[in-house]
Amino acid sequence: MSINDLSRYSRQIRFSALGEVGQRKLLASKVLVCGCGALGTHLAEQLARAGVGKMKLIDRDFVDWSNLQRQVLFTEQDVQECLPKAIAAQRHLQGINSEVSVEAEVLDLDSGNIENYLNGIDLILDGTDNFETRYLINDVSIKYKIPWVFGGCLGAEGQMMPILPKKSACLRCLFPEPPAAGDTPTCDSAGILASIIGVVASMQVLEAIKILSGNLEVVNPYLTMIDLWGNRTQQLRCPRRSGELEHQTACPTCGPEAEFPWLEGKKSARSQVLCGRNSVQISPPEGKGFDLDQLAAQLSSLGSVQRNPFLLRFQAEKWQLTIFPDGRTIIKGTEDLSEAKSVFTRFVGL
Repeated sequence: MSINDLSRYSRQIRFSALGEVGQRKLLASKVLVCGCGALGTHLAEQLARAGVGKMKLIDRDFVDWSNLQRQVLFTEQDVQECLPKAIAAQRHLQGINSEVSVEAEVLDLDSGNIENYLNGIDLILDGTDNFETRYLINDVSIKYKIPWVFGGCLGAEGQMMPILPKKSACLRCLFPEPPAAGDTPTCDSAGILASIIGVVASMQVLEAIKILSGNLEVVNPYLTMIDLWGNRTQQLRCPRRSGELEHQTACPTCGPEAEFPWLEGKKSARSQVLCGRNSVQISPPEGKGFDLDQLAAQLSSLGSVQRNPFLLRFQAEKWQLTIFPDGRTIIKGTEDLSEAKSVFTRFVGL
């Protein structure tokens, strides 16, 4: 490619710290975006516009009306078509930058499948909405020496930190264990403003650009915390707990013990309440997938059935079941795990 072929990125190239050399490194990079919700859609769009050459998008969910307030890659048409978020995001990204390769996977990222999607990945971006997946990403990052950028938002507050394996603090250096269920607010209880998502995602992408372009010396060494409503910004330096210093407790993951409990499946949940959705996700045992056409025929006499190439939507009484081919089911109409499991058993039968 000549410099003229890079005209799409001309303003970015003129930023001297990046330049043409940095831009070519971005074009040769591959990023795994975990989650295509609020953060994930902002992240993916900015990566596409910046010219990151390859992206792998992974998300378990479908587009809902409540997403449109803050999830920038989706439209009302995506909701009406019951599109999975990863598929809808992929389609819109191809319209933004057709020169970027975007792969989409509709699945629940877990210890049993995450290692299948690491081939050639240079960096992982956190667009998730739960700590369990973040700790899984952290395990993978340290084990395979893949940098990742943590991000999270709630209300008008957000956090961001880049993690360079064996060089900077990892997630468990900061928080050895995730918060217990119910200990922290959710977007359902605290709400969320779109503005904080744009700010945190922009910070994450900037750190990604630094890392991918080889500018490691300027990577932000802090945990950055922002409260847009309260007009406050804080930065906390977090030393890596390598265990080499006297009286220092070593990190169980990036320290000498090198434990990866989330990646090994020792810490995981098969059922989850989905933040702000009045919904519960049920994941049956591995190998318990469905023939959606056959299931649609079985359910048609019990309620309303809608089908597309990616999922089956079933409405009965107060519950709405969105069923994926791998058997994963999102049950809308309750946040009670016991009730959701009963509904799943009643209609699906496993």
